[in-house]
Amino acid sequence: MEYWVFVESLYNTTFTLFFFVLMSLMYYIGVKGYRAKNSYGGISSIFTGICFLIFGYYNSIEGFLDYPFNGFLVWWIGMILILNLIFTTIIRRDIKKMKIEEKNGNKIGENTREKTVLRRYIRRMTKEDPYREEIPFKMEVIRKSFHLSGFLLLIAYAGFFTIPPIISIVSDALFTSIQQDLPTYNFLWGNFSKYPFGLGDFQAVIQITMFALIGSLVFAIVSDIIRIVWGPEYSIFNFLTKSMLRNKEKNAAGPQIYIITGFIFSYMLYMAKIIPDIRIFFAGILIACLSDASAALIGRRYGKHKITLRNNDVKSIEGFIAGVVVAYAIGFVFIGPIYAIMGALIFFLTDYLPSLTADNILNPIFIPIGIQLMVLLLRLPIGWF
Repeated sequence: MEYWVFVESLYNTTFTLFFFVLMSLMYYIGVKGYRAKNSYGGISSIFTGICFLIFGYYNSIEGFLDYPFNGFLVWWIGMILILNLIFTTIIRRDIKKMKIEEKNGNKIGENTREKTVLRRYIRRMTKEDPYREEIPFKMEVIRKSFHLSGFLLLIAYAGFFTIPPIISIVSDALFTSIQQDLPTYNFLWGNFSKYPFGLGDFQAVIQITMFALIGSLVFAIVSDIIRIVWGPEYSIFNFLTKSMLRNKEKNAAGPQIYIITGFIFSYMLYMAKIIPDIRIFFAGILIACLSDASAALIGRRYGKHKITLRNNDVKSIEGFIAGVVVAYAIGFVFIGPIYAIMGALIFFLTDYLPSLTADNILNPIFIPIGIQLMVLLLRLPIGWF
């Protein structure tokens, strides 16, 4: 076997094993959460693990990324692991110092309050319960701002008015920079003549989009697993976002993991031609993101008429209306008025009917699938042209 063929196979096998390891960890976390009486978080984590199993199988058969991009991603995984190891080491060191100061009679709340941002973060995570049943509206806005990721993905993939497709620019810049330093590339990754893409190659946009999605998942999930297994104070994601955690996230994955996993699953279906039209993918994930955020924020701010669901979650009619209207409006723009009905209907079913699985992962998976099934059934044109 040629050396670089072996290297490519090694990177792809490592990438596949990474998904299988994540699957095992999500199963462990899900069982742990379920036994801790967090059935919602436990089942959602196990469902996420099943998605990782599918990702690993798909990568072993078809491959998410061509070489050398699968190698780039393996190096990214290694860098994220090292970054989190460094962060947890710093946290452990500061916690040890803070305990010594306490033993010496120094009160952390008084004498170390203004020392560093890191120490204030540690105190908030360790001296108070960071998990809440209800979080302030301001923090809810911050949490829901992550749902803009679907819109950012659209801009990166297709551009927006005067903004060109960012991923296309990145692809061409990468191609040019490699050409300017061919000896280094040839030494690390093999002969440049086998580089899979050229300037302006749209296939590069498709694969780099998946690269960005999986890379984001890696950054978020490594930190989240550390939060669950070691404690929230060790999570670099918590530190950077200053997030406040819900009780549903105790012994369970966080909502950012669910939504990114849902994105990857639906985009995988697009790459596999099961969902052949990218408009269906973007309609689905934007409905999942923006409708959920609209329903939550409008419901919290203006919801006067409350409804208690069978699983004891409290929703409002105002939030329900906002979510469904936004869902239909997004579908109306991307896929036309008929198929928009299916997107709004699935959003309603997953968001407002009692479920033991997080809607953050159900919506971005089942909305595009539901729309595609309706396309196959009705065979009407998608969109407006």
